[in-house]
Amino acid sequence: MADTTPWGAKAASLYDREYAARYRSHDDGLVESAAYYAFVVWLQQVCEMWSSPFDALDLGCGTGRYFCALRGVRTLVGFDASPAMLAQARHPLHEDRITAGAITLVHGDLMAQDFGAERFDLVYSIGVLAEHVPLQPALVASIARWLRPGGRFAFSTVHPESASVPRTLMRRLGSSVGTLLPAPFKQTLRGRLLAGGLYADELRLRELLAGAFAIESLERMQSEAHLHCLCVARKAIS
Repeated sequence: MADTTPWGAKAASLYDREYAARYRSHDDGLVESAAYYAFVVWLQQVCEMWSSPFDALDLGCGTGRYFCALRGVRTLVGFDASPAMLAQARHPLHEDRITAGAITLVHGDLMAQDFGAERFDLVYSIGVLAEHVPLQPALVASIARWLRPGGRFAFSTVHPESASVPRTLMRRLGSSVGTLLPAPFKQTLRGRLLAGGLYADELRLRELLAGAFAIESLERMQSEAHLHCLCVARKAIS
């Protein structure tokens, strides 16, 4: 693995062999999950945007629970910070339904990883960015670099208005009076409410993607755990 940041080291230690085994066992129960199938349908709709085989990267693939949703994929790279999760991804959920031509599993630290320029047509991530990994400008720039011109970045975030976000006194006050503050204070408060990139709403996504990407769709979705933003953005063609 390349250089490791504190985020990568934390993920590798948290998602150990025992955790990965429990997580993979939970995958087998997802046939009863409406939220899981909502993500599957959304990802399949993204895949339908291509008329010919394409190359994809799953950022934070975990146990590979979304590999079976992909259609039309020529090569797939599943990337994760946890070796134990990747070990489970060798035999993912609905393995018999996977149609990707070739799958490569890569262990690494997302905050330090480099896949090279213009390698993928699709980079997707579900339940990782602005949830477990901070979604920040440097990471968006890296993803734009990895994508070919016209390639797409499809991902979910946790919305800061999600009921799962702790409603601390500071957060409640910030939400109620933030619009009344002068611009510099408003920006500082907004940064705190977004927890340094661990949550992202529609405004923040537009800010982060501006310039390198054109947003094709941006919607909210409620799962059992969170209120999410679902975003599909296309890399600008220079």
